[in-house]
This record gives sequence, structure tokens and C-alpha cells, in this order.
Amino acid sequence: MAFATIDPTTGRTLRTFTAHSPGEVEARLRLAQETFPTFRHTSFTERAGWMNRAAELLEGEAERYGRMMTEEMGKPLEAARAEARKCASACRYYAEHAERFLADEPVETPPDTSYVRYQPLGPVLAIMPWNFPFWQVVRFAAPALMAGNVGLLKHAHNVPQCALALEDLFLRAGFPQGAFQTLLVDSKAVRGLIEDARIKAVTLTGSEGAGRDVGQHSGRQLKKVVLELGGSDPFIVLPSADLELAVEAAVKARLINNGQSCIAAKRFIVPDPLYPEFERRFVERMRRAVVGDPMEPRTEVGPLATAGIRDGLHEQVERSVAAGAKLLLGGLKPSGPGFWYPPTVLAHPPPGSPAYTEEMFGPVAVLLRAKDTRDALRIANDSPFGLGSSVWTRDEAEQRLFIDGLEAGSVFVNGMVASDPRLPFGGVKASGHGRELARHGLLEFLNIKTVRRVSEASTVPLKTQAQANE
Repeated sequence: MAFATIDPTTGRTLRTFTAHSPGEVEARLRLAQETFPTFRHTSFTERAGWMNRAAELLEGEAERYGRMMTEEMGKPLEAARAEARKCASACRYYAEHAERFLADEPVETPPDTSYVRYQPLGPVLAIMPWNFPFWQVVRFAAPALMAGNVGLLKHAHNVPQCALALEDLFLRAGFPQGAFQTLLVDSKAVRGLIEDARIKAVTLTGSEGAGRDVGQHSGRQLKKVVLELGGSDPFIVLPSADLELAVEAAVKARLINNGQSCIAAKRFIVPDPLYPEFERRFVERMRRAVVGDPMEPRTEVGPLATAGIRDGLHEQVERSVAAGAKLLLGGLKPSGPGFWYPPTVLAHPPPGSPAYTEEMFGPVAVLLRAKDTRDALRIANDSPFGLGSSVWTRDEAEQRLFIDGLEAGSVFVNGMVASDPRLPFGGVKASGHGRELARHGLLEFLNIKTVRRVSEASTVPLKTQAQANE
């Protein structure tokens, strides 16, 4: 199988790459296994030095990495540059904090001495998507490497340049051979990798279907797995909100990354009597969004990443309209080369329709009218997903209601959802389980070991000890 860089603006193949052979995959697995026993005992100071060097490379070469991302998956160039810089910030965060986060934790168990020790598991398999081809990888790799694990990356098939560049990045930063490697393999190879005894844990960012498959196979092997899956994030605007600010943020939150983000706002829920004015302003702002060459500074929306993604999105729109959703804007698949899709707005899709139930991965917004505040919360939670959420209100009681009541991994009040190295990231329900980023991202792939040194003064007869252990 060949991996290819296909320009989403034209559909033209720019470069091809040969998949790693079974022998090459075996050699990389063996190298990871051989590297781990030494790498795990490198000091935090050494690892931090390498990680800070990776941050310097990401910042210094943000233009090159940004163009690579845009060329392979079509995001606006400035967003791609910003992605490289954000990766640098994550590298620096873990370089600075990992040692403190993973220090032994004393536990009071007098007269004994007890503590919790954190130790790495070994080679971790990361199955990563194309939509944030650097950020999704670095937010796994930075904590995993700083914790003393080694990483193996199975990246999406349409971003091979990014996949290979990431391996090169960590090597140039000083990490030893085998600490971070890319596997150019098809998705069919994932099951065999999970079943390989040398892989100690798995992390996946991807679709709900991929998550169920990886979770099932990881479970059979009794391997720790983190799943960051899809989302259909609600964006709730209540009457006390600053409407102009909320509308501008809503459009940005829907169109970020050409609409291809798990935490992009997708369902816009507004109660009466605010709904008509919100709809009018939102549709007009979506209409003005600049669609064009992602290399141009003015562009807000570039092409979708692949023809399959574009065609699947258009099918969801057509099925939603057929089910009764009202098409307010867009919805026509352009002819000609490239994987373009216009900013599209659907209103009032009936429950059970694709726009109401499924994740719409592209520049398609869904407007939902609520009766009141409580009904807005009900609609927001009436989804199989639970990744991010955003609520816009100046009323403190309403803020408390939604902070407590929203079924999501994160709630942003008067702001659009974003990932941040300092905050745990992940979801509930069909959006997966486990957490990335913050201290939580370090702890996912560690042996949390209890240590208790029994004092001679506390020694008791074996019979008494046995009774205490019952």
C-alpha cells in the first residue's frame, strides 16, 4: 500500500510514500522494546532538555510545518502555523511540570512509611487522526515521553509527511532512537499491533466506530486505552448573553479547521424569544465567511480533507433535509476539482435525523429552537456525544445550572471550547473515556504503584495480620 499527499484544493496527488513492510514494522517494535528499559531511567532533566529543544524546533520551523499541514489536509495556513506553536507550548508545559507531577506522593499510614510512585508502562501505540496532524500527536507524545514511556505512531493515511516529520522532530530534538517512531501502516494492521505483547497501552483519537473497535480489541488484551472520539458540541445562547459577541464566536467555533474539529460547536441552541434574531445574524455571518485557497491570509474556510469526507457530509445534509430539516444556507456540493463544501446552515432537524443525532464533520451548523432555559439544557444533553460544550449567559444562576447539568467533558462559559495543555481534555458517553493533557494526561499511561514500608514497631502476629487483610 502507498500513502499519498493529496492536495485537497485540487484533488491532485503530490507525493506518495511506501508503507512499512511487516519486517520494518517488526524492527520498529523491537527497537521500541529495546529502547524502553534505558529510556525510562533517563532523568527528568534530560527529557526536559530534549522536550524544550522540540519546542524550539516547532516554533522555529512553524512556517514549514504549517505549509505541510495545509498541503496535506487543507486547513488555513495561519491556523496551521498556530498549531505548530501550540505544540511547542505543550512541549514546554510538560518539560516544566512533569517531574513535579510525577514525584512520589507520601501517604500518612503511621507507624509505617507509605507513598505512591508513578512508573511508565512501556511502548504506547497512538492511533491519530488527520484533522490536527501535529497537535493530536504532540498532546499524546509530550506527556508520554516525559513520563518515560516510548511511543509508536500510527497516523492517518492522508498525512504521511506530517507523520514522518514528527518522528524526525523528536530525533532532532535529541530523544534516543526508538523513543518515538512512526509506523506507515494501514488501519487493518492496528489489530495485530494491539495484540502484540510489546505494546503496553493504546490511545486513539478518531471516530466513534474506530473507538469501539480499538476499545474492544484493547479490552480483550487487558490493555489500558484512552479514547477521544467524536462530538456534537452544543453552543447555547441565552437571553442575557452579549448577542453580537456570541454570534461571532459561534461562527468561528463552527468553522474552525474548516469545520473539522471534534470540539467545534455543531448544535446551536437558542430559546425563545431570542432565537429569530440569533438565526438572522448567524446565517448572515456564515454567508460572509470567506471560502478559498487555504494558503491565502483572508481565507476562513478551505476544502475538506478528502473526497470521502466531503461526500459523506453532503449525504448527511441531504438526508437531514429529506427528514424535515430546513436548509437556510449552502447545502450544494460544488462541481470541479478539490474537496470543497460551502458553509451550510440547517434549522429544526427532527430527532433521529442525521443533523440532530450524528456528528457533522465539516462547515455545517445546526440551529435548534428551545422553549426556555431548561428546555435548552434538555436539548443540549439529548445527544449520544459528550465532549465539549459552550454556554453564553451573564446570569450566574444560569451559569451554575449549565456547569452542573451539561453532560460533557468540558463546559466553557462565555467562550468557545478549546484544548489547553493546562486543562484535562476528554469526553463522556460516545465521546470516549480517559483524559489527555494537564496532569491527567501523564497519569493515563503509568503504573500507579503503592509502596508501604512496614515498621518493625508495627509488626503484629501473622494471625492478626491475616485477619486485618480479610
